[in-house]
Amino acid sequence: MTTTLTLTTRSIPTGAVLTVAGDLDHDSAGQLRAAVDAIVLRPGDLLTVDLTDLAYCDSTGITALIAARNHTHTHGADIALTAVPSTTLRILGMLGLDQLFPIHPASEADA
Repeated sequence: MTTTLTLTTRSIPTGAVLTVAGDLDHDSAGQLRAAVDAIVLRPGDLLTVDLTDLAYCDSTGITALIAARNHTHTHGADIALTAVPSTTLRILGMLGLDQLFPIHPASEADA
């Protein structure tokens, strides 16, 4: 069963929070890339990607997260992942990407 990807963005003092809900896969990864491209990033900003409601993430979704990291760094900003589901966290760890992304257990939006 596929869960439609829903993306919402809001501003907080440190930058932006992008909330990802549903399936991040081959069919929806382009939506994530477009959403990240649409966020205005300034040097020093932090883009927080809240994965609390991420249902599924395949290799294309992981690639989209890497592209988001590269995009933020191009603008002098940074990125952090929050509330990463255990299955996705395991994949990130197996690929060594847990060393590439700052990962926080709870949403930065709650801070």
